[in-house]
Amino acid sequence: MSYLCRTMVIEITSLQDPRVALFSALTEAQLRNRMEPEKGIFIAESPKVIRVALDAGYEAVALLCEQRHIVGDAADIIVRCGDIPVYTGSRDLLAQLTGYTLTRGVLCAMRRRREPSVADICRDARRLVVIHGVVDTTNIGAIFRSAAALGIDGVLLTRDSCDPLNRRAVRVSMGSVFLVPWTWVDNPIDTLHHEGFTTAAMALTDDSLPLDSPILAGVPRLALLMGTEGDGLPRQAISGADYVVRIPMKHGVDSLNVAAAAAVAFWQLR
Repeated sequence: MSYLCRTMVIEITSLQDPRVALFSALTEAQLRNRMEPEKGIFIAESPKVIRVALDAGYEAVALLCEQRHIVGDAADIIVRCGDIPVYTGSRDLLAQLTGYTLTRGVLCAMRRRREPSVADICRDARRLVVIHGVVDTTNIGAIFRSAAALGIDGVLLTRDSCDPLNRRAVRVSMGSVFLVPWTWVDNPIDTLHHEGFTTAAMALTDDSLPLDSPILAGVPRLALLMGTEGDGLPRQAISGADYVVRIPMKHGVDSLNVAAAAAVAFWQLR
């Protein structure tokens, strides 16, 4: 309690308070800072997710939490974060400020890291996934959670995909975005071939292999390409891949949600 007394706890009484603009007024794009990613900020939501980020070495910048959580669910987080501002207010005020009800009553603004290179991600990997043009935050978070749980070594995303450090994607992943190395990729097929990977595109074609084909199980370094929620992978990605792969299905069902398909594929190809 003595440490908490020395912590800079700041009561917020106005929705226009400029000190909490990073939690309320700034868009995801403004937080991200595309020109200098290492100077960008992301928002982690809920004590469990914040703890995962801290364990992974991310630096906290500021906290926003309901008053009751200062000596409750957020107490250990406040101690771990050190001398950063802790903004607080009533549950209703914070919901008005952010535009949503805080999950478990705690938000943490954290500093981004410099993104690794594709070569860094590929160096010791055996199984990768390429997220190609997926923009739904829930799907991104779910894919990362499955990747962490089912042994995928790294994630590459095309630049038209959703940012994995989007607040909702981070929350849906339950912090798994901090556990699996990831970065952005241009020209994924050519890049992965250069790095020594065999590529497999998830798509419905006449010549596609079933996911449980022994051909795929024997590939030492395999990168799985997952496409958008609606249209799937672009034609050039399918034609450029070494294999096209489908999940065998019944009852006339031709496809699964991309996050569900990713989980099935990760399990089979782990």
